[in-house]
Amino acid sequence: MQDPNEDTEWNDILRKKGILPPKEVPKDEEEEELALQQQSVVKTYESMTLEELEENEDEFGEDDEAAIEMYRQKRLAEWKASQMKNVFGEVVEISGQDYVKEVNKAGDGIWVVLHLYKQGIPLCTLINQHLSALARKFPQTKFLKSISTTCIPNYPDRNLPTIFVYFEGEMKAQFIGPLVFGGMNLKVEELEWRLSESGAVKTDLEENPKKQIEDKLMSSIRCSLPTRKDSDSEDEDD
Repeated sequence: MQDPNEDTEWNDILRKKGILPPKEVPKDEEEEELALQQQSVVKTYESMTLEELEENEDEFGEDDEAAIEMYRQKRLAEWKASQMKNVFGEVVEISGQDYVKEVNKAGDGIWVVLHLYKQGIPLCTLINQHLSALARKFPQTKFLKSISTTCIPNYPDRNLPTIFVYFEGEMKAQFIGPLVFGGMNLKVEELEWRLSESGAVKTDLEENPKKQIEDKLMSSIRCSLPTRKDSDSEDEDD
């Protein structure tokens, strides 16, 4: 009698037609196949991003939950590590020699705010104070300062303060001279708004703080102006 487990073409045909039962798989092979299946499942988890794990969580069974959670935590840790690489949090002083490395080669996805200043100019001192506060608020942005003539030889003092905004080595905005900043009345929120317009920071301010001040100023001017009725009566008195 022919062995039904024998590897012959005829037995394969009989198995396909259901005449012979499926070939018995040796236990060792069964275990190996199960291990391969588990490896392929693990590989699937490993290849998924955090978003993909969340999107596909309904497709996995209870047995998979522990593995999914493990890989979710792993992905989360990797994401946090990548974010921490780009945390700055303070205004760093640079020299002209550092310019290319710190500004032009800051790295992918990095916004750089560079303040050119000089000691003894009150508005420069004020802007450095504001930038220190903004550096803490927006640690993903790289804030730098440099004495103007150290970075750019013979840079004229009349152009100070100067702020350059770069993204991935390309200049995106420039603010040059005291008039651009509005003088010593410059508030940190106004500077934040200006930088947010250039893309350097993602502000939570809903509108330009300068606009609110201008609106209040115009309102107070309108209130102080005489009405037409008042001016008519004054004319009549004359």
